Amino acid sequence: MNPTIIPRLADPTYDGLAAAMQWHIPDVFNMGAACADIAPPDAVALVTVERDREGASTTFGELSRWSGQLAAALKARGVDRGDRIGIVAPQSLETGLSHLAVWKLGAISLPLASLFGPDALRYRLDDAGARMALVSPENVVKVREAGPGIELMVMDDDFWSELQACEPIDSASTLAEDPAFLIYTSGTTGPPKGALHAHRALFGHLPAFELYYEYAPQPHDVIWTPADWAWIGGLMDVLVPAWYHGMTVLKAPHGFEPHEAVDLMVQHKVTCAFLPPTALKMMRAAGAGSSNLQLRAIFTGGEPLGAEMLGWAETNLGARVNEGYGQTEANIVVGNCASTWPVKPGSMGRPIPGHQVAVLDDEGNPAVGEVGELAVRAPDPVMMIEYWNQPEATAGKYLDGWLLTGDLGREDNDGYLWFVSRKDDIISSGGYRIGPGEIEESLMGHAAVAHCAVTGVPDEIRGQVPAAYVVLNKGFTSSDHLAEELQQHVRVRLAAHEVPRHLFFVAELPRTTTGKIVRRELRRIFDQA
Repeated sequence: MNPTIIPRLADPTYDGLAAAMQWHIPDVFNMGAACADIAPPDAVALVTVERDREGASTTFGELSRWSGQLAAALKARGVDRGDRIGIVAPQSLETGLSHLAVWKLGAISLPLASLFGPDALRYRLDDAGARMALVSPENVVKVREAGPGIELMVMDDDFWSELQACEPIDSASTLAEDPAFLIYTSGTTGPPKGALHAHRALFGHLPAFELYYEYAPQPHDVIWTPADWAWIGGLMDVLVPAWYHGMTVLKAPHGFEPHEAVDLMVQHKVTCAFLPPTALKMMRAAGAGSSNLQLRAIFTGGEPLGAEMLGWAETNLGARVNEGYGQTEANIVVGNCASTWPVKPGSMGRPIPGHQVAVLDDEGNPAVGEVGELAVRAPDPVMMIEYWNQPEATAGKYLDGWLLTGDLGREDNDGYLWFVSRKDDIISSGGYRIGPGEIEESLMGHAAVAHCAVTGVPDEIRGQVPAAYVVLNKGFTSSDHLAEELQQHVRVRLAAHEVPRHLFFVAELPRTTTGKIVRRELRRIFDQA
């Protein structure tokens, strides 16, 4: 088994872990080999559950052999070191094997979400200069439309025939600094950029992975997420570190239904789960929970959760929720481990041992007690190598040895970090700087609200004022009276200047494929009102 990276102290504390944590990254390292070839061959790597079927198990021995055979098949098709290989498929055994095989060849995997349409696929495949694409059957038509000249390997019966006709090949002797995967940002503030990551990125993810899941791996661990493995959260917060540690990953049917999710976790004895905030909110709205769950830890991230949501999860799912923070360029660098340091509801947590995270002013100085930009000290193994073919954007991402996240936050006296907003989303209203997150958290405390988002909109007197966009829970109907009630709810809990001056009831919030709210789309609702 591969070793853990977080020290296993007899009486762990945050300060003790931070002092003891050291990076030990070998010069030569291949993620494909490390995740497929080290664990005991008879250990279960993947349990695949389809609707109305029993789960089918794949062992690490099979994972090792099949990924080596797939690497041989790709090599026979002319794939070479450094080639970018698109992977357009949902969670599946074939998807996991594809990443492993590409890495074993020293090529670069390009994860692409099944939710993407032809235009989104075309942009990414063209920008990356993809050599070929491995595609699930249901995605073939739109991938052919997106890249009519690109070579495809379809994940059907022929895929398995081609794979099994090959002898496994040894993994390439890649350096830890060699590129392994190219993953695109969600494009919330402009065209998506390709963040190129090295094989060493796995090590950068391990401290948070082990702490978010309360000192994973533990005996008999089973981990599951509904998040797409094409998203860095699904790929690098769950699948890859779990296989590195020899853990069993559960692959479930596509789509998310709260009660089905609980039943799934009960049936397959899931101990660790990555549940995005949207999933947790759906579960609370549906009243989904069980006393038969065996969860040890739930990790979530992407937007802050308040004390009410955290309390609901602990009561109804039987596990503490460890929130975390990261982004495509430098993932999971902040968070919680509830058994080791106290959770402050609403906070992102503390810098994960091994990562140095600070709040900086516009000149790059520490913004003590003030709102500033969250930044991560370079070098750090979790950081991208560069933005693909964008040297100016890469240079602009850094300031005096710090990677700038573009997110605003603040640090309290105990060293906890608090998310305020995207730098572009801050609301300047009558001399106040307002972060939408606090207003959103307050609205979520009202029984009528299932989901919500807040943006700044123009105002002749104040410059900007908050506008709220609300999705209602079942049993509630939009009305002027309810809008006034929600505004009063914020007024008595926050402050008058934070009350949304405009409130819109919407059927759903516009989101990227990774679940992030696209606020510029919300502003169009105001413009059209």
